[in-house]
Formats: sequence, C-alpha cells, structure tokens
Amino acid sequence: MKNLKLYFLLLAAVLPLAACGHKVVAGPVANNAPDWVNKGSGAFSDGGISAFYGVGLVQNVRDKALALEAADTRARAAVAKTLDSYISALTKSYQASTSAGDPAKVSEEQNITSTMKSLTDISLRGAIIVDRWQDPTDKTMYALARLDLEKFKAALDQANQLDSKVRDFVRANSDKAFTELDEAVKNK
Repeated sequence: MKNLKLYFLLLAAVLPLAACGHKVVAGPVANNAPDWVNKGSGAFSDGGISAFYGVGLVQNVRDKALALEAADTRARAAVAKTLDSYISALTKSYQASTSAGDPAKVSEEQNITSTMKSLTDISLRGAIIVDRWQDPTDKTMYALARLDLEKFKAALDQANQLDSKVRDFVRANSDKAFTELDEAVKNK
C-alpha cells in the first residue's frame, strides 16, 4: 500500500512536467547530402519545369547493384504516391464539375476514377532516375526519380480508355492541380 501511494505521488509529480514538452523540429535526413535528399518527395517546379519527384532509400544492403535497384524502385514508388495524390485531386475536381448531385453519374465517375488511376501506371514509364547518392557514414543509398508534368500530359494520349471529355478536363486543369499540390508540399 505504501508503494502504491509512492507510485501515485511520483506520477502526480511527473505528469505536469510531461505536459511542458516542446515541439521537436526534424533535422536533416543526412548531413552533407544533396538538397533533394533532405527535401524529399513531392511536386516541385524548378527552373520553369514542373515535375513529380520521388526519393527512395535503402539501408544495410551490401550488394551495391541490389542497393541501387532497391533505391531506384523505392524512388519510383514515391513518384507514384505523389502522382496518385495529384490524380486524386484531379478526379475530385472533375467529379465536382460533372455530378452536381446526379445519381446517374455515380457509376460513370467510378469508372473515371479507376481509369485515371491507371494513368499512374502509364505515366510512371516516363519516370527516370536523375540522381543517386550514398551516405558515406552509414552507406544508405538514395535515389531521386523524376516525372515531368509534360510527360504525364503526353501519357493522356496513350490512355485510350479515357473518355475525351475527361482527357480534355485533365489537360485543362493539370497545371492548376500541379500548382496546388506544389503549394501543399511547400506548406508541409
């Protein structure tokens, strides 16, 4: 019983101190790394070129070829994740502009959503690895993949299953959606 009282007394003394915690600010992922390593994945405009970027990394893989392949694959997966967010934003925008509460449009919109998701797969064929870096301290391998917005737009022409109205909407709104995603990434 005495130990239980002591436990609660200590708990009462420690809890107020825990409430006085401070916000932890994340530091760089790796010291002396290229800027892209610490910036991470997202949609960025650089030098007038809008592109989706993905950073992949792999640790504790001794075989250098395997480490490169794994980092490259993860970088492309990061591009796919960013691109998926972009396509989701475009899809929501398209659905809002077409449905206006019409229940007959629901199945059409679901079809459009799945078709636009397939654009991710088509577009990723244009994603290229533009840089790699290995951290000299812990041997972590980093890769940077890029997919230009213009290559994404070109992939629209290959998406034969995409309705022409949807294709026109995506072309007309892709720059705006990219800018919104770029701003969202900057404000993280």
